Amino acid sequence: MASTVDFVSYATEQMGQAGVVSFKKMFGEYAIYCSQTLVALVCDNRLFVKPTQGVGSPTEAPPYPGAKPSFLIENQIADAPWLSELIRITARELTPAKKKTRGKTKGYSK
Repeated sequence: MASTVDFVSYATEQMGQAGVVSFKKMFGEYAIYCSQTLVALVCDNRLFVKPTQGVGSPTEAPPYPGAKPSFLIENQIADAPWLSELIRITARELTPAKKKTRGKTKGYSK
């Protein structure tokens, strides 16, 4: 079952105190970014935050079959200050995604 934009909007609103939070639809599910750093996924209307050392040891589960385990956030979504702090810590510990630059295309010259 794909995630709903209503759930993703609610989750990102709850973590809004963490900084600039945005999301992108990817393969029927959603990636959540904080200050351009991928911090979480929403799969089947469940929130999975990327694991980091600074968070401790919350419940882990893979967001989809074959994926690395992430922190599964269930009841704490309603606690906006807690969720915002979790996202802030996660974004601080992860490196932002590098922008891809297009190289010269290789081709045949005459």
